[in-house]
Amino acid sequence: MKIKKKIISMLMATCLVFSSFGMSKSFADSSKVVTIGVNNSPEQRQTILNYFGVKEDEVQIITVNNQEERAYLGNVATEEQLGTKTYSCAYVEPTTEGSGINVKTANITWVTSSMVASTLSTAGLTGANCVIAAVFPVSGTGALTGVMKAFENATGEKLDEDKKELASEELITTGDLGDEIGQDKATGIINDVKADIIKNNTHDTTQIAETINNITNNYNVKLTDAQIDKITALMEKIAAQNYDYNEMKSTLNNVSNVVSDNLKEAGENIDTGGIMDFFSKIGDWFSGLFSGSEDLGILGETNDSMLDKQAIIDATNKAAENLPSKEEAEGFFDKIINWFSNLFNSSDDTGEDNQNTDSNSSGENTLDPEVETDTEHFDSK
Repeated sequence: MKIKKKIISMLMATCLVFSSFGMSKSFADSSKVVTIGVNNSPEQRQTILNYFGVKEDEVQIITVNNQEERAYLGNVATEEQLGTKTYSCAYVEPTTEGSGINVKTANITWVTSSMVASTLSTAGLTGANCVIAAVFPVSGTGALTGVMKAFENATGEKLDEDKKELASEELITTGDLGDEIGQDKATGIINDVKADIIKNNTHDTTQIAETINNITNNYNVKLTDAQIDKITALMEKIAAQNYDYNEMKSTLNNVSNVVSDNLKEAGENIDTGGIMDFFSKIGDWFSGLFSGSEDLGILGETNDSMLDKQAIIDATNKAAENLPSKEEAEGFFDKIINWFSNLFNSSDDTGEDNQNTDSNSSGENTLDPEVETDTEHFDSK
């Protein structure tokens, strides 16, 4: 009996581990900041706050307008890309420096979560969780400005202006390239070239060109001379900033991995040096699960049901996509716990005389694994 109680306790503890999997830790040394595109109506503003899972008095809220977008993007983006209004919003949570940048996007069409994460590393961020969303599909060009502004307000520290402008140039360069060769390949090429140049402290233009050529070959891409020249000019500016690779490698490696996984799902195998092998990924997953180090932060707090079912959800951590509602998650874990509890209670009731062998036949508070689990669906499609 005691052994069975211990087993039940262990199983229930395991369920609690899963129930907390992906929920955020508090970061006492930082605050959370929300930026709202100034052209959102009061109703749209409230929808965004509901999506982020926050209330007006829980976070610092600031606005972002088109003039602020133009301050960083005006020299590199077209008028069509800049537009005249700003609808994209951001929710930013600083984390430990060097821990990496995780991004989730909703209704953002022209930029991806990985594209934003890599670009933010150029802006000088080394540890942050960011959610970028709009109430209807938008390009997302204003998202970068919003995240940088939110991060500065959350930490009280100003990012380097040159790096912010460089990040904006990188975003437009990657997005334009994505229009030609696909978002994932464009993100992977820019990210991996940047990682190689920073890691090896490359400054020579010829060596930069060779790096671009090698990495584009890895992605099975043939670039035009104009595209190569544009990337080379960007990388020369990045090389001149003397970034610390150790502070950026977590983000850069993760972006490379996400891009590789996306391309594999699309039927392409890409040879990138930064990809972790299969067994390393499995080991890290189990380590994160049982050590509690896996943490989605604010990426796991969003209420995806607040947006249209057709909203495109994208994240650098796939666990943050298509999250179950709070009610669905709680109901699922309650059923799991009840099922284990009743399973062992049933076994306890089976005495030496083999009486009450069907003690839980009434079905109260039980989870029939052959019936119930087939009806549990936790996607938000």
